[in-house]
Amino acid sequence: MQKAVIFDVFTLFPEVFEPYLHTSIMQRARQREILTVRLHYIRQWTTDRHHVTDDEPYGGGGGMVMKPEPVFAAVEGVLGSPPACPLILLTPQGRVFTQAVARELAGVALRLEDDAQSDEGPRRLALLCGRYEGVDERVRQHLVSDEISIGDYVLTGGELAALVLIDAVVRLIPGVLGDPSGAIDDSHASGLIEYPHFTRPAVFRGWNVPDVLLSGDHARIDRWRREQALLRTWQRRPDLFETALLSEEDREFLASLQGNEGLRLED
Repeated sequence: MQKAVIFDVFTLFPEVFEPYLHTSIMQRARQREILTVRLHYIRQWTTDRHHVTDDEPYGGGGGMVMKPEPVFAAVEGVLGSPPACPLILLTPQGRVFTQAVARELAGVALRLEDDAQSDEGPRRLALLCGRYEGVDERVRQHLVSDEISIGDYVLTGGELAALVLIDAVVRLIPGVLGDPSGAIDDSHASGLIEYPHFTRPAVFRGWNVPDVLLSGDHARIDRWRREQALLRTWQRRPDLFETALLSEEDREFLASLQGNEGLRLED
């Protein structure tokens, strides 16, 4: 039986996670014991009467800072000292989260880097959700092993970022998606934006599904989808070509697009 991948999430607002984790793919993965998410309420590791987890920053300035004591106590109380698995701080200062980073973390969670066949040790990642103005710098320096940002903007806290990370990584775990190739075809999974999709009816308000998709010729369909992915990426995110894996046929198709600025996605 496949071992569950475990996410230990340290947060001041565990209630944020429950609705999403009980929905759709997340819920099915948990029911099938492919995924386990353990929510740890940092405030439970405080020792003062009022369960304070933040304080004013030294040197003045606006906002509050998460205190080091309850964070260290929570993490070490659950994961040991040093932590038994990678601990990721969700912060706008971290490296930007991409599909490549999601694959990297899925590999870590599945222990692919050491021994894909090993059944010993936890398949585990831990997430620390920042709040307020952030965490005491000693948490960064002496506790976390990685820092990740989901984009160049600021959220109220790291909880939404943690959910984004969990969702993106879980999709890459074998057995989570109903279609084994589903994660492979997603936008950014291959370095390109995904090709367009159509479903029934074949004609809607006079708009037709492309004939190729009704042909039954799977080789032709695969070629059309690849070209549409290249075209859509060329039109919307040409920067992705800097790192995408392209065949000689792909390059020839892209060369044919030069001078065809008005080409539509369905052409």
